[in-house]
Amino acid sequence: MIIVDKALEKRAQENNPIRVGMVGAGFMGRGLALQILSAIKGMDLVAVCNRHLDGAQRAYAEAGVEEVQIVETVAQLEQAIDQGRYAITDNPRLLAEADNIDAIIEVTGAVEHSAHVVYSAIQHGKHVVMMNAELDSTVGPILKVYADRAGVVLTNADGDQPGVIMNLYRFVKGIGVRPVLCGNIKGLQDPYRNPTTQAGFAKKWGQAANMVTSFADGTKISFEQAIVANGTGMRVARRGMLGLTVPAGTLIQEVASLFPLEVLLEGPGIVDYVVGATPGPGVFVLGTHDQPTQKHYLNLYKLGEGPLYCFYTPYHLCHFEAPYSVARAVLFNDAALAPLGKPCVDVVATAKIDLEAGQILDGIGYYMTYGECENYDVIQTEKLLPMGLAEGCRLKRDVAKDQTLTYDDVEVPAGRFIDQLRAEQNVYFSSLD
Repeated sequence: MIIVDKALEKRAQENNPIRVGMVGAGFMGRGLALQILSAIKGMDLVAVCNRHLDGAQRAYAEAGVEEVQIVETVAQLEQAIDQGRYAITDNPRLLAEADNIDAIIEVTGAVEHSAHVVYSAIQHGKHVVMMNAELDSTVGPILKVYADRAGVVLTNADGDQPGVIMNLYRFVKGIGVRPVLCGNIKGLQDPYRNPTTQAGFAKKWGQAANMVTSFADGTKISFEQAIVANGTGMRVARRGMLGLTVPAGTLIQEVASLFPLEVLLEGPGIVDYVVGATPGPGVFVLGTHDQPTQKHYLNLYKLGEGPLYCFYTPYHLCHFEAPYSVARAVLFNDAALAPLGKPCVDVVATAKIDLEAGQILDGIGYYMTYGECENYDVIQTEKLLPMGLAEGCRLKRDVAKDQTLTYDDVEVPAGRFIDQLRAEQNVYFSSLD
């Protein structure tokens, strides 16, 4: 950000803003629209796509833009942008194909729909910022292959906890400390929460009940930590992560000693989370250092005697920070967080209740399943069902509560693009072994 803000100011002075298209105008999308249009110099939200046009119009209206133009063709969209008019559409293909859009922010939270959006944007030479850990965890590595071939940046976002973790990870690694754990701080974890239990909280904050549920039942943090693992080369210590629970208000620095040291120091490190620690909802990185003199300095600087040193960021500000990911991609070809290569961790579907043969699995954050992190090689070996692919699958047999689903348990819907990408990802990376 220290470089990015000045670079954006320069674009503003030159009257040459980064032109951004946004797909998805829900709760987070509206916040992003407000932030870009009211606070970010050198960047303009030139178009918003939403399945329902009134949602796209609302995003602009809440950001102070009353006049928008509905566009139905690429030519209409390009003309509107050239003439300085804000455009709305229900067709994401238009944003992907418009020559005068520099980057696309994908904020839908869907998987199948978003896979089409992101793939199309990449194929048409657009940088893509995904505020969609579900898609990223499921097929992010193969989408990154396509992005590299196209010469564009595919990245997750600053502000979301994975992006904040990655910024902290890069800082820790950059000062010569070896990161051994990338962590997330939570206030609640209950895998059996559902939209009914979370309805009141969702109503209070103006969010969808299933989205709130995905946080409460642990699915969202699983997706988020999976993409951190894929961006760092780390793993999980066990299915579902260790997930330490501590008394409310416990300082995160005090939690470091509770993790098994041998697990952290052997191998590439792990991703994990803590429930109850403070500052929440922050993030933390545990690192180690072998050089005696540097360890003396770290102790002097109040990080303790080691062997683990705790670095943390006490907040994540989502839509306030996300526009900087666009600037990093467009101006510096830098991803806030992207897969390194072969997948390391993904999220598997686990039964939230006793399931019966013939049932159709509902979606993320609903009543039937929750997600748990698992190492990718285990998923492949045991044919576990990825959470990002579970929605719409028909059960072939009964599955007991808390049992991890496998491909043998389900019939996968025919013709889905997300399954095609996943199959391609499996083949592509297995060929590199």
